[in-house]
Amino acid sequence: MKSLRYPITSKLLDGGYFYPEFVEFTKRLVQENRTTGDNQSEEYLAYTSMSLQRMLKWNKTSKVSEALELLIQQVNRPQVWLVITETWCGDGAQSIPHLAKLVDLHPNITLKIILRDEHPDLMDAYLTQGSRSIPKLVAMTADLQNELFTWGPKPKHLIEWHRAFKQNKEGYSYSEFLKEAHLWYAKNKQKDLESEIYPLISSTLIP
Repeated sequence: MKSLRYPITSKLLDGGYFYPEFVEFTKRLVQENRTTGDNQSEEYLAYTSMSLQRMLKWNKTSKVSEALELLIQQVNRPQVWLVITETWCGDGAQSIPHLAKLVDLHPNITLKIILRDEHPDLMDAYLTQGSRSIPKLVAMTADLQNELFTWGPKPKHLIEWHRAFKQNKEGYSYSEFLKEAHLWYAKNKQKDLESEIYPLISSTLIP
């Protein structure tokens, strides 16, 4: 176990959203034709609307595997899971609903969501390959002193796929890449997310 890379306070968590609140917040933004962050372009407004639809879909369709549910039941000390994201984040919309379902399985785990661009110093403590990639999950002890594990911004398969795309973009637009990535999420049905987070949660159990 190691200390947090950046001080996370109760005040910071109090300013965050529980998952149902985050969904409602995103709904309001879509109704008002707004999004989070400084980029209020039509592109980002469209991303936000699509993210809302994806969250609502996963709320209805994603199912936690029996193996992971059994593991969650063994969590024997309180944990706080902090997710850094934005409402326009497509990867967040794909993964956060399932993380929320995991948390709902055990009262010892609390999930709060905060916005990346409102907490740049915290985000910079949890970069991915030097980038402010989101969503980023930081799991910590309930006293907010020690880091248990981190995950994100997406399953490793997509991280490698994205890296390969950036290295060779010839004949393949970013919009095409995004379409293929989101099709992958739909077909994968959270299996890679579960396989990656299982050992992370297991590592937090007290013998």
